[in-house]
Amino acid sequence: MDTEEFCKALVIGGGFTSTGIAASSLAAKMMAYYAAANGGGVLSGGLVAILQSLGAAGLSGSGTVLTAGAGGVAGWLISAICNKTVTT
Repeated sequence: MDTEEFCKALVIGGGFTSTGIAASSLAAKMMAYYAAANGGGVLSGGLVAILQSLGAAGLSGSGTVLTAGAGGVAGWLISAICNKTVTT
């Protein structure tokens, strides 16, 4: 599997599909998070919008680069949300 196929699989596997954001997926959770953070809407040109565009249209060379960068941001975001220490 080459880099482009791998990145496309990550985008689609994350829930950014050609028909929209898949329910109960990582993409849906990201969309909800960004919408809440931005007063109810997802910003045009933001991370969720870019990933959805890539999921809908496929990847070019620049799309592969953007996906790799977005994947790093998404990984950081997931880590920040999921790795909270709870004290009792």
